[in-house]
Amino acid sequence: MATQTNGSKKPMNLKLLVWRQKNGMSKGAMTTYEAKNVSPDMSFLEMLDVVNEDIIKSGGEPIAFEHDCREGICGSCGLMINGVAHGPDEGTTVCQLHMRSFKDGDTVVIEPWRARAFPVIKDLVVDRSAFDRIISAGGYISVNTGQAPDGNAIPIAKQSSEDAMDSAACIGCGACVAQCKNASAALFTSAKIAHLRLLPQGDPERAERALRMVAQMDEEGFGSCSNEGECEAVCPKEIGMVNISLMNREYERALISGKK
Repeated sequence: MATQTNGSKKPMNLKLLVWRQKNGMSKGAMTTYEAKNVSPDMSFLEMLDVVNEDIIKSGGEPIAFEHDCREGICGSCGLMINGVAHGPDEGTTVCQLHMRSFKDGDTVVIEPWRARAFPVIKDLVVDRSAFDRIISAGGYISVNTGQAPDGNAIPIAKQSSEDAMDSAACIGCGACVAQCKNASAALFTSAKIAHLRLLPQGDPERAERALRMVAQMDEEGFGSCSNEGECEAVCPKEIGMVNISLMNREYERALISGKK
């Protein structure tokens, strides 16, 4: 994805087209706002904070959007920005996106995630509890918790541990679903299956995990994967589609083994 860069430190003026929707039962619409004197060093969410301050001063209802850590860790801040999940910068969440990626006079279109499984709650906020239910369906291991075991008690190949950590980097933001034309959750679900499958601690529930999590994913109403790569392209943690291949193999293996 190409990134427009504002090399100047001068404040910018932007036109915002923001999706406003009172609640999940209301009909939404795009609303125009002016973002004035925006510093290129602001984060995208800081810019929205300033816009909301102006809206409140004029007696209006501020734009509702999700955020928490603002450090690219929690996965809360999911927005479609000019049709791209999390905006134009690669490997970046909305809270890590800075306004220097835009130019003075730009029109910026801001929308919520668009997926049947992510119903709109208000404005830019969507209900992503479907992800929680997928994890609850099988994203666990049965080893005892408590005192940490010795680090060398279970030998793990270096490549396996690195691959597992790469998969575990998924923050569950939902960008993969929002960008996919099918609203597929295959990348998210496969990352959760893969990071446990690649470690010996996850082996006892290996078959059940694949069956239950895939079944829950389908039950939530997510679409099917057509291997076009939009999910990988917008993932802020750059989770690879190789996880989807592993998930498919695990699912087929579980079916063949007769696990229920």
